Amino acid sequence: MGPTIDVETCCPARAGRTGEGEADVISRGFTGRRRPAEVEGRLPPGQYLVTDFPVLSAGPTPRTPLDRWSFTLDVAPSPVVWTWDQFLTLPSQVFTVDISCVTKWTKLDTTWRGVSIDTLLQSVQLDPSARYVMAFSDGGYTTNVPLAELVNGQAFVAYEFDGKPLAPEHGAPARLVVPHLYFWKSAKWVRGLRFMDHDEPGFWEQLGYNMHGDPWKEERYSGD
Repeated sequence: MGPTIDVETCCPARAGRTGEGEADVISRGFTGRRRPAEVEGRLPPGQYLVTDFPVLSAGPTPRTPLDRWSFTLDVAPSPVVWTWDQFLTLPSQVFTVDISCVTKWTKLDTTWRGVSIDTLLQSVQLDPSARYVMAFSDGGYTTNVPLAELVNGQAFVAYEFDGKPLAPEHGAPARLVVPHLYFWKSAKWVRGLRFMDHDEPGFWEQLGYNMHGDPWKEERYSGD
């Protein structure tokens, strides 16, 4: 069985084509494709504003019991692992960020609570050659991110959204959030980070999507 993929993670289906992982359900709340003047400078090229949190589902939603959940930093020689209860004792922050899906919606001022990647990395001694990260999730989903894109306050592992526990369709119990990249890089149902000395493609990247995914550069597909 292949990985469980939810399009909002996001599935970068090409406009006008029926591709693998395209969804049958689109949530309401789109405000259309006009850019309000007050947010013009916050919308990346080709994006439109939404006021809800769209979910486009393709495949079942993983539901791991909290007593079986763990989060791993996969580093040599010994991985570091937290149980759910241990993870909740880590210093947390509230993050307010804009998020942009490769399917062209952007949601402004989203509020999350979670643990910064900087805080997690305080528990490990990384090899200087570890320049890349592969996030891995329940359901088999993976996505690659340069380590430099995760540190210095740029990314976090969230377990609350808008003051409430994260909903399963949005990645509960925890998801990676890398808000400055297209949202497929913000892996839902995340279970850990594997550190690498070279870049490797994750699930969507193996299917031809961009290895980096910067919305301000419209890095949607390989070659963009």
